[in-house]
Amino acid sequence: MNRGNHSNEAHAIQEGPSTGMSADQANANAEWTLPGHRVCLAQDEPLRLDSGVELPNVHVAYETWGQLNADKSNAILVCHALTGDQYVVENHPVTGKPGWWQQVVGPGRVIDTDRYFVICANILGGCMGSTGPQDINPATGKEWGLDFPVITIGDMVRAQKLLIDHLGIETLFAVVGGSMGGMQVLEWACQYPDNVFAAVPIATAARHSAQNIAFNEVGRQAIMSDPDWCGGDYHAHDKHPHRGLAVARMAAHITYLSETALTRKFGRNLQDREAVTYGFDADFQVESYLRHQGSTFVDRFDANAYLYITRAMDYFDIAQRHGGQLASAFKDTPVRFLVMSFTSDWLYPTRENREIVHALNAGAANVSFVEVESDKGHDAFLLEEPEFHKVFEGFLEGCAVHRGLKRKAP
Repeated sequence: MNRGNHSNEAHAIQEGPSTGMSADQANANAEWTLPGHRVCLAQDEPLRLDSGVELPNVHVAYETWGQLNADKSNAILVCHALTGDQYVVENHPVTGKPGWWQQVVGPGRVIDTDRYFVICANILGGCMGSTGPQDINPATGKEWGLDFPVITIGDMVRAQKLLIDHLGIETLFAVVGGSMGGMQVLEWACQYPDNVFAAVPIATAARHSAQNIAFNEVGRQAIMSDPDWCGGDYHAHDKHPHRGLAVARMAAHITYLSETALTRKFGRNLQDREAVTYGFDADFQVESYLRHQGSTFVDRFDANAYLYITRAMDYFDIAQRHGGQLASAFKDTPVRFLVMSFTSDWLYPTRENREIVHALNAGAANVSFVEVESDKGHDAFLLEEPEFHKVFEGFLEGCAVHRGLKRKAP
């Protein structure tokens, strides 16, 4: 696949081959060794965070696919979720697994890289090349750890805006994403309505619910209770809180699925045995599956990054910044919206997506809404869902016509 061409990044980008190293090693000493691009932004003026902290020299790691057209009107920004990263299409350089949205992004797919210039950046606070708690604090010469400032979804989006400005793109054709990526989409439309033509928030919410904050807290406590966490200074002690991070991943992963999907896939089937062992090994297939999810996750994710990103999600509440009125955030917005939810998603249920739609309607926005019938739970947006893909592609095609982009080849 064409990895993407653009012309405004010559002096600041570092590129490197895949090394198969862990996320921790890949970020050590800010030495860039992973595939793709990495740029240092906010050099002349620091990035001011919602906390009031000013963060200079912000690194953003990103990938691109397709060709940016002459008037730079065909760019789509893909925003990734909590445990995602910029490796949307190609195999992941750490795990070797397929890109997390290969079902949607690629030649001839919903987001057609033969037509669109697609960008995905590792979020601020992430652990795949963008500035985060595992990086070096220039004031101390040591890793930030818990000295890294707490960040918000708004901070992530402002860092992305610096990247888009750096690429010389004035208006994004679309900003799209699911889950936490959908939060970023809403934040883009709220902060930069004149720089976004279309927005597609998927399976998301305009604020984090008490239930979701509770699940995130369980994950954070699992990490911080691991003796190898060392108060967040585990790298200095050459330790890694793998056990706590694995448990955090296991707990979160349950919320991404549905009871129907779990029952269909595992039921009460035993794992490689004819009878229960009357012990605490993984007797059931579902136990083995969750343990596998946890053990493989720690190879590609940083524990402190997990703390910071989940906290950013918990702080997300667009209405709170607009006098408690969500509609005020989108009043008279020029952005075209497609909001999508899934019937079996209990993490970000349809009612929370409808709240976004009602607010957009109250703000006189151009908005379409679709609830997709699926029993796959929250993760349905990452999976093969023909109705979801059909609606998504149709919306982009309609926007492309209004934007004056060439039609998709039959």
